[in-house]
Amino acid sequence: MAASLLQAYRRRWWMAVTAVFENLLCSAVLLGWGSLLIMLKREGFYSHLCSENESVVVSLGNSSSGEVEEWLSCVDQEEMLNLGFTIGSFLLSATTLPLGILMDRFGPRPIRLVGSLCFSLSCVVMALSAFNPRALSELIFLAVSLNGFGGICLTFTSLTLPNMFGARSSTVMSLMIGSYASSAVTFPGVKLIYEAGVSFRVIMWMWAGLAGLVFLNCFINWPKAGFPTPDEVDYSKIETLQEPPSSDTKAAGEQLSPKNGDVRHSTEKLPNGSDAVPNATPFRRSVFSPIFLWSLITMGMTQLRIIFYMGAMNKMLEFLVTHGEEHPSEHMVIEAEEKVSFYSSIFGTLQLLCLATCPLIGYIMDWRMKDCEEEKPSHTGTEQRQTVVPKRDRKIQKVTNAIRAFTFTNILLLTFGCCCLIDSLPLQILTFILHTMVRGFIHSCCGGLYAAVYPSNHFGTLTGLQSMVSAVLALLQQPLFVVMVSSLNGDPYWINLGLILFSLGGFLLPGYLFYHRRQLLREKEARDKRAAEQEMLTLNNGATNGATNGTTNGYKPHSNGVTPVEA
Repeated sequence: MAASLLQAYRRRWWMAVTAVFENLLCSAVLLGWGSLLIMLKREGFYSHLCSENESVVVSLGNSSSGEVEEWLSCVDQEEMLNLGFTIGSFLLSATTLPLGILMDRFGPRPIRLVGSLCFSLSCVVMALSAFNPRALSELIFLAVSLNGFGGICLTFTSLTLPNMFGARSSTVMSLMIGSYASSAVTFPGVKLIYEAGVSFRVIMWMWAGLAGLVFLNCFINWPKAGFPTPDEVDYSKIETLQEPPSSDTKAAGEQLSPKNGDVRHSTEKLPNGSDAVPNATPFRRSVFSPIFLWSLITMGMTQLRIIFYMGAMNKMLEFLVTHGEEHPSEHMVIEAEEKVSFYSSIFGTLQLLCLATCPLIGYIMDWRMKDCEEEKPSHTGTEQRQTVVPKRDRKIQKVTNAIRAFTFTNILLLTFGCCCLIDSLPLQILTFILHTMVRGFIHSCCGGLYAAVYPSNHFGTLTGLQSMVSAVLALLQQPLFVVMVSSLNGDPYWINLGLILFSLGGFLLPGYLFYHRRQLLREKEARDKRAAEQEMLTLNNGATNGATNGTTNGYKPHSNGVTPVEA
């Protein structure tokens, strides 16, 4: 029982608000890996890889029997669990390409339904594997894979909702991306519930039930078709409809059809169009455009930087306490465990900053876009002429805003890298804040840039392709983590220094956008000059024809002392 597009438009605020909460609870929760890693260790996942001579003892305070159990923890266990995080985070980004293709073909509704089911199943698998972690530790790979795939389905489909919000689309999109980035706070919150005495299995079963509510909400409120952009559908016409949605499904379809004039462009431009548009931009041109190719470099570099820090954060914090001692004292081991748990909780809590900071980058992307709105058609006398005079060039303004947004984000990324080099545990709170801002900003910038430059029926596929390339590059975080914990004895300094140098490549995209903006300005000046010359030529021809006709009929036009050309 899918809703019509008219019903979805009238419920757009409900869908947007619920999408924010659904993203918080069920999208990229795997990004809160630091807290999940602590719980998996305490539950004893892969503890059988550790020997008593090369490991430390981790206490489990939440056993089902109420007794305190002890599990072994070692580097081999951390490497294996980090491999699970690598696989899950890879699926969290890499599957966006096939998802983008499917969403452009079938719309977001079926993908969101499948995603909620996969997320629910991942919670069930985690709960089942916790019954006997020594024998079922391998199921954690299946669980994190389903978790990552289901989460990106929910995130990716929510990015189509801003199409129904007109001039606020970039701000609403930044809220969606902010809720996606803030979902890393979920596992730290779960860890607090876990430490309060609630069983890990009970938490997972309850979480699976919440994912079922996401499925139900999508089944009732999301339409079968995708959400067209304001450039493709005049949503102002929908607001004038007063008929109840339940009895006007057919009329809603007619109101949105191009035959009624409600669509400014043909439906072939819509994601679900069946025929090809002869003058539409070919997808190959969008893929091989310089803007998209430079964005691949920027996003891939940033994704590697972000994912590596999230996977290695606990070991980095531990190194700041132990300073790489091979045989730390028991007191130092306990202190390191307490510090890591405390700071990982702070890191998770600060993820909520994404909801507050992401609208900032959305505001930058929407800066002065209202000044680019076209004026309404004016009627002069009895002659009706449509005069469309933009106050600002829309495309140039979008590129200008993207330059500012990407430059600001890359500066934050470099600052974040410099903070990682400083050997100070309290300073890591600032590092957490910068990491959270960059993670939310970079996706908002990229999504806003693609929505501004490329056709809407290319948005899903281009975003998916970019995410897949970034995910492939982010796979390097696993060998970097292995090198850090083995060859470098847990010291992340040289890896962080190399990643800072790598981060400088992020300025290539705003550099090219600045060059592209200059070209657009030159083209605009040339168009304005040609338009002025054409207007002057038209006035001269009109004045000459008027003077000739007046002389031929024996009538001399009155000039008020002004020549025709001057008039």
